[in-house]
Amino acid sequence: MTSATSLFSPVEADLSILTENLKNLIGARHPVLYAAAEHLFGAKGKRVRPAIVLLVSRATMMGQDITTRHRRLAEITEMIHTASLVHDDVVDEAELRRGVPTVHSSFGNRIAVLAGDFLFAQSSWYLANLDNLEVVKLLSQVIMDLAEGEIQQGLNRFVTHLSIEEYLQKSYYKTASLIANSSKAAAVLSESSINLIEDMFNYGRHLGLAFQIIDDILDFTGSTEALGKPAGSDLKSGNLTAPVLYALENKPYLEVLIEREFAQPGDLEQAVALVRDSGGIERSRELATHHTHLAVKHLEDLPSSASRQALVKLADYVLSRLY
Repeated sequence: MTSATSLFSPVEADLSILTENLKNLIGARHPVLYAAAEHLFGAKGKRVRPAIVLLVSRATMMGQDITTRHRRLAEITEMIHTASLVHDDVVDEAELRRGVPTVHSSFGNRIAVLAGDFLFAQSSWYLANLDNLEVVKLLSQVIMDLAEGEIQQGLNRFVTHLSIEEYLQKSYYKTASLIANSSKAAAVLSESSINLIEDMFNYGRHLGLAFQIIDDILDFTGSTEALGKPAGSDLKSGNLTAPVLYALENKPYLEVLIEREFAQPGDLEQAVALVRDSGGIERSRELATHHTHLAVKHLEDLPSSASRQALVKLADYVLSRLY
């Protein structure tokens, strides 16, 4: 299987610069926040989101070099993503992220919340300094969407009558909005045509949805080691994802287990077994495949380049994580 890192070879040098810059952007004025940030940016993240921003930047600059504003956009994207993870982990009471102890388990909830707030504030400040109102609007929308997605997820815990459309809407807010809007912002900074700018948004949207659906499948099929968190943890916390929503259509007893919030011994294990036996995982895989195909379709008007090719292969990579 191709690794994400090898896919990013056209922007490998850019990503090295990004990692160093991220630590410098946080600054050493707040030792504990700096330690928390170093802990985050030193974790085994694949840097998928900034890599997409850099690939879109290079693909839309048509052979010219990318600008310092493209680079800063990639850094802002990773800061926003990381800030959202810190807050998510506090809300979910997660102990591990990418196999590494979470900020709140290492530094306590108070520091974790402040570290997340600090990163959001820093990203907003650097965003304003790009001096591009359209890009400011796009990334500000992402920060609102992330909060909206977290609120929706919190309000819908253990709710068994959610539709797939509602699930996709929440997935857009939580995952796809950042990829879609930062890809669009990269094309805006490249001064691309209106059509190409919209294509980059839609590439990011469909790729982000596929990415989330695959993550939700892996919650049932992956190992704790591979996931960096316990398998079945979404279901346990009442976050009902595509495999569960499809399974509910033909496994009525699953609804009973969910609505009593897995209160009895063996409930969770039984629920996981019902999902695996329902065809819900296969249907979710078809849904993810549909969105990766739509993502690639939106790359058709990009001129041929190593970066464009990497964006195409990235869609294949997202799907290949299942195998």
